[in-house]
Amino acid sequence: MKTDILAGLIWAGALIGLALLASFARSHGWIGPETALRAMAMNGLVVAYYGNRVPKLIVPSALRRQVNRFTGWMLVVSGLIYAGFWAFAPLDMAMIFGTGAMAAGLALCVLYCLWMRTQMRASA
Repeated sequence: MKTDILAGLIWAGALIGLALLASFARSHGWIGPETALRAMAMNGLVVAYYGNRVPKLIVPSALRRQVNRFTGWMLVVSGLIYAGFWAFAPLDMAMIFGTGAMAAGLALCVLYCLWMRTQMRASA
């Protein structure tokens, strides 16, 4: 448990450090404003990393393992789409489609959990 929290804090510190470094470099004219915004792609990679970890969590029931697998896939796919758009697409497309992919992935996770809950209650 402590290692999970420590890893999360390290990732959060890395993201904040990257944002501060990009802001510092932009203010000194070393990089352009668009390049500083491209650092947003790191957020998608972190989501994909955690999405990859979700199915590996040890949970007691088969239903929870099934939910973890689906959630993991959705987080990995939406995180990589987000990172790809923020890294390579024009910024207006990245804002719309990258953020939309992340929102769609999270919405699908919530809907799947609700659907599985109704399936569990119906079978009980």
